[in-house]
Amino acid sequence: MIHQAAIIDPNAKLGSNVSVGPYSIVGADVEIGDGTTIGPHVVIEGPTRIGAENKIYQFASLGGDPQDKKYADEPTLLEIGDRNVIREYCTFSRGTTQGGNLTKLGDDNWVMAYVHIAHDCIVGNNTIFANGTSLAGHVTVDDYSILGGFTLVHQFCSIGAHAFCGMGSAIAKDVPPFVMVNGNPAHPHGLNSEGLKRRGYSAEAMSTLRKAYKVLYRSGLGLGEAIRVLEEMSAACSELNILIEFLQRQTRGIVR
Repeated sequence: MIHQAAIIDPNAKLGSNVSVGPYSIVGADVEIGDGTTIGPHVVIEGPTRIGAENKIYQFASLGGDPQDKKYADEPTLLEIGDRNVIREYCTFSRGTTQGGNLTKLGDDNWVMAYVHIAHDCIVGNNTIFANGTSLAGHVTVDDYSILGGFTLVHQFCSIGAHAFCGMGSAIAKDVPPFVMVNGNPAHPHGLNSEGLKRRGYSAEAMSTLRKAYKVLYRSGLGLGEAIRVLEEMSAACSELNILIEFLQRQTRGIVR
């Protein structure tokens, strides 16, 4: 399962049934879980922890030093969960001490070619990153978000659960859960209705979320006032708690 032209550091730890293609390099302090497949010409530097049953395609570069001038060769970490697909030419950096020492990708994510995930980013589960998407440092992307091709996300921004970012979006503020955005700069374009249908949201829940969108974007209320209205509505729709919690913790303002 390990090609004779691959270079595996003696201090790397590989689980059972791990496959490593020709000319790939696995460095010291790298752990790779059972059943993960690594294509040819992949470079994985440590410290990096990769879970089980991932598929990593050719020319990906994972666990490299963060692109941060403050970085001073500290032993920070990249952590990748299980069952992720990581396509060609992806680059994932390790974290920095200023950002908690960790860059993290969760489980079951579909990451297409040329995606960059910078230092200290935290990505959840079941996300889709289309070709050329780039996250600057300290970005958070919550579960089931979809980022269209060549989406660019400014440092310290957050993308909420079930959000949809259209291709070429330039995002410099936080994107609330369930919302579709597009443009440069990105602007809201309604509820991600199709995505919510695919994930089994009921008609009643989606109706309430549409009303919540109108409160947030069409009522003329300030953010604090809108949150108070949403809290009153949440008694009839528990899904609103995801939106409320996101709005309460956001720090950069939301896309408008």
